Amino acid sequence: MIKITDIASVIRSKNSGPYELTLDILFNEYDDFAKVRDGGFINEELICKLYSLTPDKIINIVAFEPAKAIKATIERPICSGDLGETDVYGAQQHAPLLGLEFDLED
Repeated sequence: MIKITDIASVIRSKNSGPYELTLDILFNEYDDFAKVRDGGFINEELICKLYSLTPDKIINIVAFEPAKAIKATIERPICSGDLGETDVYGAQQHAPLLGLEFDLED
């Protein structure tokens, strides 16, 4: 098993507008990016589990080859800046991704 933190240079979250969050994983090496992408490891089921979401709250999950990145966009549980919202910029929502591990052996 390999930890996501060993193969990704950037794991972050950010606003994608006041009603959406984008989760980004940017890989160090194209080979690792391709293995994770082709293996379908970052999928709807995983994002739902990590973020306690239903599938209808996932806007998209895309692989962006030029950046060796996988991006998932989800609906924010609370609108950015709304009463009770604790992360206006969405910059602290990537933590559930940090514990991911994958079996990338061929």
